[in-house]
Amino acid sequence: MAAACAGAKQVRNSLTLGILPGADGAGADVDIAVFTAMGDARNAINVLTSDVVVACGVEGPGTTSEVSLALKAGKPVILLATAYPARVFFESLEVSGRRLFSADAPIDVVRLIEEDLAIPRWSP
Repeated sequence: MAAACAGAKQVRNSLTLGILPGADGAGADVDIAVFTAMGDARNAINVLTSDVVVACGVEGPGTTSEVSLALKAGKPVILLATAYPARVFFESLEVSGRRLFSADAPIDVVRLIEEDLAIPRWSP
């Protein structure tokens, strides 16, 4: 989340939201911090409040659980720079209405979101 917020702050007029697992600890790049004190249970909040879920790397159980929750909820998921074994795993899941995409670079993620998924860019 910290890297995503830092990247978003490089874009003019960005607004970042951090849904945090604890009761403190928002980084400098988080504009709006939601302190859930829910630990990993906050993953459901992350997924269910999203229009699309972008998973970077998918190297740990936390991100894996978010991707799984997103697929189960019918949310579009973009796997960014995800290792082949993880992509194969998620592609093998039989989930009704699964919308799973892969991208190698952040610019490809933006294209997928704006063009293929037709989710408009946020503007103030």
